[in-house]
Amino acid sequence: MKSITLIFDDELTEEVNKKIIPLFENNLKLAIPFSKCKDFAYGEKEFLVFYISDYQFRDLIEKAIQKHFKMGFLPHPKFEEVAQGFGVSSNIELAVEHILRTDETVEMDVLYANGQPVFNSMAIGSTFSLLHVGDLGKKGFLKYFFHLKILISSLKKLRLNDLKLNWSTESSEKRERDLETAILGMVVVQHGKSSILSRRVLEDSDPNDGMMNCLILAPQSIWEVLKFGLYNIFKPAKSQKLPNYVAHLKTDKVYISSKQNIDFAIDNILISSKEIVLEVMPKQINIVPGKFLQTKKEVDTKRIVKIQNLPQGELRFELLQRSLPFTNHATSEEFKWLFTILRENSRLKSSYLVLMALSTIIATFGLFGNSTPVIIGAMILAPLMAPIISLAMGVLRQDQNLLKYSFMTIGVGMALGFGFAILITWLTPLNSLNSEILARIRPNLLDLGIAAASGMAGAYAHAKKEITKTLAGVAIAVALVPPLAVSGIGFGWGDWSVFWGALLLLGTNLAGMVMAAALTFLFLGFSPFRLAQKGLLVSLFFVILISAPLALGFNEMVKENKLIQQLSVQGIKKGKLRDIQVLQMNPMRLSMTVVSESPLDIQELEEIKKEIESIVGEETEIELSVAIKF
Repeated sequence: MKSITLIFDDELTEEVNKKIIPLFENNLKLAIPFSKCKDFAYGEKEFLVFYISDYQFRDLIEKAIQKHFKMGFLPHPKFEEVAQGFGVSSNIELAVEHILRTDETVEMDVLYANGQPVFNSMAIGSTFSLLHVGDLGKKGFLKYFFHLKILISSLKKLRLNDLKLNWSTESSEKRERDLETAILGMVVVQHGKSSILSRRVLEDSDPNDGMMNCLILAPQSIWEVLKFGLYNIFKPAKSQKLPNYVAHLKTDKVYISSKQNIDFAIDNILISSKEIVLEVMPKQINIVPGKFLQTKKEVDTKRIVKIQNLPQGELRFELLQRSLPFTNHATSEEFKWLFTILRENSRLKSSYLVLMALSTIIATFGLFGNSTPVIIGAMILAPLMAPIISLAMGVLRQDQNLLKYSFMTIGVGMALGFGFAILITWLTPLNSLNSEILARIRPNLLDLGIAAASGMAGAYAHAKKEITKTLAGVAIAVALVPPLAVSGIGFGWGDWSVFWGALLLLGTNLAGMVMAAALTFLFLGFSPFRLAQKGLLVSLFFVILISAPLALGFNEMVKENKLIQQLSVQGIKKGKLRDIQVLQMNPMRLSMTVVSESPLDIQELEEIKKEIESIVGEETEIELSVAIKF
């Protein structure tokens, strides 16, 4: 049987007498209200059980440490932080039962921040909602809705703080130099056994390992925070890991300083100071650990220093100038590697000219032969993609050398290809339009969409070493050389509708790719927005300029599709219409096949023409083929 002294909140005397005291039965020696507990003469080996608030316990902690009382805790309505830090059950009956049947107490370490004890956590800035939004008591769809609401509200006007960090090393000495960095916030917990946040992301920490765990949030973009936040909401807790933008520091002493006052919270108590000293003091209090706090006899005292992702140097300076950008800044290694490649690709070389000539020759022959496989081969061989991506980066960063060399390389390559396409056209006796040529003389908004997607893919593939093999697929998708060859064919024939139509498609591909690639590089962090504004506006101007004829072409394509669908659905009396094609809209020219059960004479064909004109609503020239169904 134990001899327990209960210290309780005066405001809850009635509840204590009715519900709590009976739970202890014969184990309770005294019940003392908080207002009288400071003047009470305690014995040397007193066993105190507290039913008080967090603030009341803070008033007693210094005396409890001096006297080294044995202590247990009950879940007071305002005992949230201490209860969470010591793993106390929220059920009073279970908490009392746990205290009565636990024979041994544990001497616990205590974390201090500027001399103030931290029972649960210390936080700098907005941190908790960016790592874990907690259980809001909502069910089903409402749970996700409220989690998303909290996440989005935490993303407003995020700004990093300029701080200096230092900590004790393996030799318990302070590092020689402070680490200057930019952080959004920091969560410090003594262990990962009770706090909701730390329990989810810190597995290998113990209340008595003499260490604290500092989780330092240093995202380089809103996108990083949003991506992890969404993952956290829609994935189960057991699958959660620390996001890449969180550094982890596990040691016994940490020093934080700033030129400006640092606002921080110790167990939700707000404090401000230019310097914060965090220190774990061993074996400070003697307690019955809560039901949910597990301690080990053998603990791992190894320090953890995972700070490689903290922004430093030029990146730190850039991030501190304004609110957190939406996208990441590329690292110096990524910059160096990519710009070396792009500058190399922008140069005019003999190998580029040879490939440009050969790809155009192959494409021109393939177009005359109406051969899709040959044209695809020319697309893969064409080297135009590389200087176009270099041009996009030049536009984005206003790099005059990159712009000049890229323009020259693209221009000379196209002029060479155009010349070979004209020469082959003059030497070839073929002068009729086929399906491959026709497919490239009527561009529309769909082609602009293809070019934009291809530009994004090209920029992304260039920026990532591991996926550069996909560049051949991008080249096939955007198809730059075939429209160049068709334009040359149109010039060689003197057919200006073919020439201008193919040239418009080529311009569409170029404008769409350059702007989309530039935006992709911007999103990947290869340029600040203020530097990219001018280039993006110029690119946008050309895209808008070229979109006008494309919109007309798209509108015409929609009308053609509606007309074909109308003719296919309504049909005619003499048979069924198949293979309907619109050759020209103004004046209307159609090509189709009539499937009939018997041969048709001239009069019946005239009737079919009149039926079709009544459906179309205007006079129509028709190229009609008749198929007999046996």
